[in-house]
Amino acid sequence: MEESGWKLVHGDVFRPPQYPMILSSLLGSGIQLFCMILIVIFVAMLGMLSPSSRGALMTTACFLFMFMGVFGGFSAGRLYRTLKGHRWKKGAFCTATLYPGVVFGICFVLNCFIWGKHSSGAVPFPTMVALLCMWFGISLPLVYLGYYFGFRKQPYDNPVRTNQIPRQIPEQRWYMNRFVGILMAGILPFGAMFIELFFIFSAIWENQFYYLFGFLFLVFIILVVSCSQISIVMVYFQLCAEDYRWWWRNFLVSGGSAFYVLVYAIFYFVNKLDIVEFIPSLLYFGYTALMVLSFWLLTGTIGFYAAYMFVRKIYAAVKID
Repeated sequence: MEESGWKLVHGDVFRPPQYPMILSSLLGSGIQLFCMILIVIFVAMLGMLSPSSRGALMTTACFLFMFMGVFGGFSAGRLYRTLKGHRWKKGAFCTATLYPGVVFGICFVLNCFIWGKHSSGAVPFPTMVALLCMWFGISLPLVYLGYYFGFRKQPYDNPVRTNQIPRQIPEQRWYMNRFVGILMAGILPFGAMFIELFFIFSAIWENQFYYLFGFLFLVFIILVVSCSQISIVMVYFQLCAEDYRWWWRNFLVSGGSAFYVLVYAIFYFVNKLDIVEFIPSLLYFGYTALMVLSFWLLTGTIGFYAAYMFVRKIYAAVKID
């Protein structure tokens, strides 16, 4: 019998992608974010973090992100080894600095503008130095530790062997385009958390308090489930179209709801906020960019791991002579 769709690419589906170090670093940061957000929302839901003292929430999140470096490093190291990577020290450094470096850079530039205005809302310079010390003193060593053990651990076992010569990929239909995939995959997870997003934006920008952490935890679970399901559907479509380059594409497409978050942030800025000056607008879009980037990493990581488990599962069931 003629084999169909996804079975034809069994010899290429686990071929390592381009830039495996960057992919594993981003996914490591995604795991770090996932663990941090899960614990923060859970602890806040139990009533241990009061929403009225916002500093406590932010401080807890920062510390947790630093300490979750072990898990981020471990998952990144193991994936990097699976993708036939060899330079683990460089990979660990990349994991520890890529996402936190971007976040710190954007925050520092925005803070410079606030200092220029002599505003009391600026983060003091000693606090910035303390954050840097935490990053290089706590987070970096923990990521290295996790990466070392993850890299030494047995890589994920791929159920089928990879062929020497790559298959030719047939011409793809228009709806298999990456951007169309992002638009399609982003709708469902965004719809799941759309209402919650309004309350979170109001809490950040309109000085209101946010107390619905129990509901937020439920929404987070729904978000994880919907991201995983959409990602599995998208990767299945792609493999049926005999396109085996799914690693990067799946990571990008799973984070598609971040695009809708960006669109919603622009809509919120135009319709709900009365900001006319340059620096407040810059602050709004700077912090929104950070939120969108973090959300893309989070949803992309959830979707990627769901799809990876699914792909290993279906190819383990195929009998290959």
